[in-house]
Amino acid sequence: MALLDTLRQFPAFASVPDDQLQWFIDRAEEVAFPAEHVLVQPGEPVDYLILLLDGQIRVDTGANGSSDELVIYDKHAILGVLPYSRMKTIPNRIITDKPSQLVRLHRDHLRELAQSQYELTEVFVHEMTTRVRDFTKLTQQNEKMASLGRLSAGLAHELNNPVSAVVRSGDTLKTHLRATPEAFKTVMNLNLNDEQVDTVGEAFFKRVDQELPSLSLLERSSREDELTDWLDDNGVDDSMDLAGPLVEFGFTVDDLDWILERVGDANLAGIVNWLVNNLVTEKLVKEISDASKRIATLINSIKEYTRMDRGAGKEQVELANGIRSTLTLLDHKIRNKHIAVTLNIPDDLPAICGWPGELNQIWTNLIDNAIDALPDGGTLEITSEPDRQANGLEFVLTKVIDNGSGIPADIQDKIFEPFFTTKGIGKGTGLGLDIVCGIVKHHNGSIKVHSEPGHTEFSVCIPVD
Repeated sequence: MALLDTLRQFPAFASVPDDQLQWFIDRAEEVAFPAEHVLVQPGEPVDYLILLLDGQIRVDTGANGSSDELVIYDKHAILGVLPYSRMKTIPNRIITDKPSQLVRLHRDHLRELAQSQYELTEVFVHEMTTRVRDFTKLTQQNEKMASLGRLSAGLAHELNNPVSAVVRSGDTLKTHLRATPEAFKTVMNLNLNDEQVDTVGEAFFKRVDQELPSLSLLERSSREDELTDWLDDNGVDDSMDLAGPLVEFGFTVDDLDWILERVGDANLAGIVNWLVNNLVTEKLVKEISDASKRIATLINSIKEYTRMDRGAGKEQVELANGIRSTLTLLDHKIRNKHIAVTLNIPDDLPAICGWPGELNQIWTNLIDNAIDALPDGGTLEITSEPDRQANGLEFVLTKVIDNGSGIPADIQDKIFEPFFTTKGIGKGTGLGLDIVCGIVKHHNGSIKVHSEPGHTEFSVCIPVD
């Protein structure tokens, strides 16, 4: 089959005249390569526009050993350098995946192609714009996944602690309750009237319903010694085991004197054991409750952050909720660096009309970048306030401020450019602030940065309507 007939089988060339395809054939070369033949190594110049007549070509990372596959091109694909493309080199490897036959045109002919072969150039420019659109979509998705990965790592850590507490306290409570029948026998053998029962109940609930006392290690040890001596003096066995829970809930020697005076010596041991038994139960139930509330808070933060239970359209958004949820999900990073966070958002801050999921990406990128830039023990301040401008339009101005080393003056103009990053390899895509800028523009807002050593301030201004 003639090469012209072969090119006619490319769907992209359906409207290209034969003379233009022949122009291409006259200046191109037809070549064949076996499988696993490297066409372009990472960093090498990309000098050819390639039409894949048959076979398969892949683009991979080109790493030593196993390489990550990025793109696969099948028969009738168009790849390589294109008219008006600024591509000089490629950071990846282009290699034949199967025995392949292709026709390729050197970049030296592209200027003449663009000047004289209109329909053919149009096909290649359309291919380039499709490539850019697909690549942009892929990189933005990768950035979203990277953000999600950062949050997921922290979330797993945050959830692990309360989940472990629930499991641990649940197992302890199960073991503890098995000893209850013996304690119940002791209580049933007590000789108490209604007034004495009420006295014990009063002592118990008085301590359970109040905040647990905050004691230093020395104060706690001193009180335990006092209660242990008191219990020993009054003939109560296992005094050391009983003293700890009593001190934890704030019982003192005066409290035990008050109970003894009302229930008598004969009932004291049984009453103290009953008190401790129920105090331990109360403590374990409280631990499970607190841990469960922490889990619920984290889940609510995830729902607020992702807006899982809402539509994808514009809606009234309370910025404070999204910022607080983002801080909750990044709390592990904040605590790891002992960062002091100040959040100043008035209760009457007006809601804005926008896309909540997109807005939360703004806060994630700005806060996460600030955390990365801060030293151990740094400070992070987030403020939001209404901003009525001279034209009468109402905005909400949100500032993310850190006291890190700052952004060097010579790169401040570049930080919003796609793929620009000051982070090490593998630690940043360079798309975070580019995406932030795009989202702000999508909301008809503006973003500015002011930075000097010890003070970096990102200001995001979003219109209310």
